Amino acid sequence: MAKEVSGLRRKPISNVGSSVSTGSAGAGPYARRSPLPGTRAPSPSDDPVDSFDVPAAVLCAFCGNADCPGCSAANENESGVIAIVPWERPGTVWSRLWATANATTQGAEAFFAVLPDGEIRPAMRFALVAELLAVGSMVVILAPLLALALPTLALEIIYNPQLRSSALRWLALGVPGFALWMVAAHITHGAALDAGARRQGALPQRRRAVRFGLYACGWDLMAGPLGAVVVGATKGLKDALDLLDIAVRVPGRATAALLQGVYKLPPEGVARARRIGAIAAVLIALVSGGVVALVVLVGLLV
Repeated sequence: MAKEVSGLRRKPISNVGSSVSTGSAGAGPYARRSPLPGTRAPSPSDDPVDSFDVPAAVLCAFCGNADCPGCSAANENESGVIAIVPWERPGTVWSRLWATANATTQGAEAFFAVLPDGEIRPAMRFALVAELLAVGSMVVILAPLLALALPTLALEIIYNPQLRSSALRWLALGVPGFALWMVAAHITHGAALDAGARRQGALPQRRRAVRFGLYACGWDLMAGPLGAVVVGATKGLKDALDLLDIAVRVPGRATAALLQGVYKLPPEGVARARRIGAIAAVLIALVSGGVVALVVLVGLLV
């Protein structure tokens, strides 16, 4: 059967010999003077598979396997995942603070599952600023309510210079003191999670556990009055009211994300490690309640 090849009509096999011999004898001006095109070698571009881009495989730098579960010991100075915390990026203090607090609360799973290793100092600065704003905004809301509930005491504090100076002194010491206590409580919770994860066979991640506790202070900022006001002004009243439900659920979600994403624990290991963290959280709450009650009692006696 005849076949078109590059615009020429190829003759049947039986006629090839006569055609070539005629051309070699110089018969006729229209005789073929070039050899028949041979069978072209297949080109890689002819393969339809090559028309698609295949992504490069991500391989372990130590063993070369794509499904490596981690064959090197954890290093507290290195991070296996490159992620950027908004607070640790350039920008204004408020924009970085609010973006990080929002990420730790409304995007808790995505944030804490890939929480990178890094320095403690920037995370500590975030925790201090977040807790100071959270505690300070709570005082701003509770002080008028207390004045309405105890008007006689409020008037006495206003008109009595000695009581007024004593109240201001307690505020100056109480707000940063309580903020520091909250930061310490979050760090203790993170350390307890690290201990629980290591008991389940996970590699130690002490620095990340501390950073988890420090960035978890964003929960308090978002769940406090200041967070509700900002969310209500920017997103609406419904989103501001939803913050209460989010604040209740976010510790468990963030903890599970950390244990699964950073510590690589299976579901049963996550449950056991979370129990240790929950016990630590209960102990922290009891101690915090005792400290607050003691401070209030001392303030009333003095």
